[in-house]
Amino acid sequence: MPNIKSAKKRLRQNVATRDRNRSSRSFVRNRCKSVIKAVTAGNAEEADSLFRLAVKSLDQSASKRIIHKNAAARKKSRLSAMIKKLKDQQTAG
Repeated sequence: MPNIKSAKKRLRQNVATRDRNRSSRSFVRNRCKSVIKAVTAGNAEEADSLFRLAVKSLDQSASKRIIHKNAAARKKSRLSAMIKKLKDQQTAG
């Protein structure tokens, strides 16, 4: 535990920031999982609408440096590929 006043304040700030970041990361993960569930259920329209929300939350968290911008781009790309694959299967089959 810190003894210096400024170090005590810094610890309080770090704890608050960690909690905020953890909550935001969890929110983003849940949005991405909802897209994956819609894709596995075969619902392309729902997956599309959920994908837009997931992209928005990924971009917001990347801009606040909660997750890395390349990680956000990778997740968006993979989700988009899943949706595209689902749509191709539905049109072909």
